[in-house]
Amino acid sequence: MQKNSPRFPGGYLLKQEEIMYQVYLKRNEDKRIRAGHAWVYANEVARIEGKGKNGELAAIYDFDGNFLGKGYINHLSKILVRVMIRDADTAADKAFFKARIKAANDYRLRLGYTDCYRMVFGEADGLPALIVDKYHDLLSVQILSLGMEQNKDVIIEALCELFAPRGIYERSDVAVREKEGLPLRKGALYGDFDPTVIVEENGLKMLVDLEGGQKTGYFLDQKENRFALRRYAKDARVLDCFCNVGGFALNAAAGGAREVVALDISEKALADVRANAELNGLSDRITTECGDVFEVLRRYRAEGQRFDVVVLDPPAFTKSAADVKAACRGYKDINILGMKLVEHGGFLVTASCSHYMTAPLFEKMLREAAYESGRTVRMVEVKTQAPDHPALLAAEETTYLKFYVLHVE
Repeated sequence: MQKNSPRFPGGYLLKQEEIMYQVYLKRNEDKRIRAGHAWVYANEVARIEGKGKNGELAAIYDFDGNFLGKGYINHLSKILVRVMIRDADTAADKAFFKARIKAANDYRLRLGYTDCYRMVFGEADGLPALIVDKYHDLLSVQILSLGMEQNKDVIIEALCELFAPRGIYERSDVAVREKEGLPLRKGALYGDFDPTVIVEENGLKMLVDLEGGQKTGYFLDQKENRFALRRYAKDARVLDCFCNVGGFALNAAAGGAREVVALDISEKALADVRANAELNGLSDRITTECGDVFEVLRRYRAEGQRFDVVVLDPPAFTKSAADVKAACRGYKDINILGMKLVEHGGFLVTASCSHYMTAPLFEKMLREAAYESGRTVRMVEVKTQAPDHPALLAAEETTYLKFYVLHVE
């Protein structure tokens, strides 16, 4: 025990060799952290004591010196500390990481996930800035903070000991790492394997490319929403916009659609759609078209084409609060086009994956789009990300996916 160490509740003293920084928050800035949020912003801090290196553990206290938790510090980031541990006695060692990862996976197993799912969802699973996805017998890992980066070897060891995967691939090739002073990286971390794997989702076989696919290989967060499309697809002509590798298109065909058009600007993505359609014996009902979605939808409108179901699952139009106004215009434009292409009595299935585009803002946009399209629109279903992507009530950033099924007259 160190004589001058800060005192924890219950009389425990903090070992100085473990914690190099003590971070004290401004008065009343502790409420978010006490509620369960993991991020301490630099502008919430009253003072910092101690001296160490970025990426080391820091202890967090409220203004009066009461212990709140421990997490990794990085002065290069606006998120100064990501709180990971709430108990003074818990050490950030391999046993800790194994226990947290196992608990996260046990939760998914309880919900019935087996072949492909998000195993660890960062802050929501008490492991800020760490993503682990399971694709059959391979794991895909994304590390988004300096603290987690410095624990990479421990994390990989824990994953291997817990699950014995055939291989582990890293997809830390996202721009947010640059805000942590980290380079973008991707490549195999463990094992010698082909990064293309066949997984099963909703009873369908899907080719997933861990090296070149979106996010960690595939958009796992829409799994339940893709299945929900089936009830609207029977005997329908379906248009799947921004289709990527065809998740919605395949589920529409599996739900009994008579015709599905998969539309995307990426020819590689459309090649994957065709491969997945063939893999599931659905090639006779799925066709593809390559082009800018906005331009193609305008052309379809000019040609007088109509669809019983139109699916809009675009990439995030905004990744910052500063771009929300422009993003709203983009979302409204694409939804107006979608509504105008829906047959009377058909359905528009529309989504946004940006947490900056909040649900109230998204619904406001939809009301404006309905008015400007001249259509009468009813909300039929409102959903969010799949249960393997749980959201912290204390952290609104973890609730990001909006998914609406609209009946269009």
